[in-house]
Amino acid sequence: MTTDPPLAALAGLLADATRATFCLALLDGRAWTAGELARHAGVAPSTASAHLTLLVDGGLLVQERQGRHRYVRLADPATAQLIEDLAAYAAPAPPPRTLKAATRERASAQARTCYDHLAGRLGVAVTDALLDAGWLQQRTGFALTDAGLRRLTDLVGELPTGRRPLVRACLDHTERRPHLGGVAGAALCRHVLDRGWAVRIGTGRALRVTDSGRAALRDLLGVEAP
Repeated sequence: MTTDPPLAALAGLLADATRATFCLALLDGRAWTAGELARHAGVAPSTASAHLTLLVDGGLLVQERQGRHRYVRLADPATAQLIEDLAAYAAPAPPPRTLKAATRERASAQARTCYDHLAGRLGVAVTDALLDAGWLQQRTGFALTDAGLRRLTDLVGELPTGRRPLVRACLDHTERRPHLGGVAGAALCRHVLDRGWAVRIGTGRALRVTDSGRAALRDLLGVEAP
């Protein structure tokens, strides 16, 4: 008697369109309520609850309760990386059917968060600028140079240490080129948002670069923000 391999169980969790939609939405790095995800995916609350239970039991999501509300988020940065990587290798999505959907998709392609780091054209442009400025080097993957570590620390403060990689190349699913992930990518994204250089558009992952952000990114790295 054989049992299904763990990989098959994991693939089964993401093989459902509703569960995949939930995981993609949670790539914004925030915790969502079950009701918010139900509305986002266009399913009934009871349906959303059943799917969320499977995702939590499968280890892709974690949950916490505050009063009557049940909040869920991706389990950790490694899970977010897995979801983003799978999205990058998936077949391109069909063209949007409405003007609203096209506008939302265009905004997301220009600038968005990928869990906790910058993605889209903005994320790739910042990564390219870091390479050109000598903050990053790219061989088999990304690595911070000594000068880059000093400059980044001066900009965002001390980088936390732990099991998570300091820098990581994350394949951008719209640009099909790598953007900066890892601890350094997360710290840079947090700095951009905290300084008001970019702001979130609605409740999704899309970002809008502000006028002050355009000036700061141009002066700091020579980046012409989309």
